[in-house]
Amino acid sequence: MDALVNLHAAQPFWIWLALGVVLLAIEAATSTEWLLWPAVSAGVVAVVAALGFPMGFWGEALLFGALTVASTLLSRRLVQRVNPDEAPDINARDSRLVGQRAQVTHAFVDGRGRVFVSGSEWAADIEDAAPLAGESVVVESVHGARLKVRAA
Repeated sequence: MDALVNLHAAQPFWIWLALGVVLLAIEAATSTEWLLWPAVSAGVVAVVAALGFPMGFWGEALLFGALTVASTLLSRRLVQRVNPDEAPDINARDSRLVGQRAQVTHAFVDGRGRVFVSGSEWAADIEDAAPLAGESVVVESVHGARLKVRAA
């Protein structure tokens, strides 16, 4: 531990900047969103050290911990406000199809046909009267690679 304290006494700015860069690199490689705020906090401590505030290693470590906890908690609140859980996940394409209008590309026979929606063609099932090719339907649900639709 003495070696770390001695190294910190010689170059506090570079120690904190290196820690921030390493954390940011790990975050970029893993995309966990958990290491972003500690990386930013290490950068802030590096700036504080560069400005010459005499905090010492333990003071800077305490500042780093406090900034990490505060920024992580605040970011979670911000993310929840900006991207509430009720909004569909941008990567969950299937769930975004529900409620959209689709155009029948192949007429339904025995409740099965094909529809075009959101830029691609899907196999679809319908329980009501079978629409003809070119008519519109509305997507009710997604079951694997098949859509359940109803007449528009």
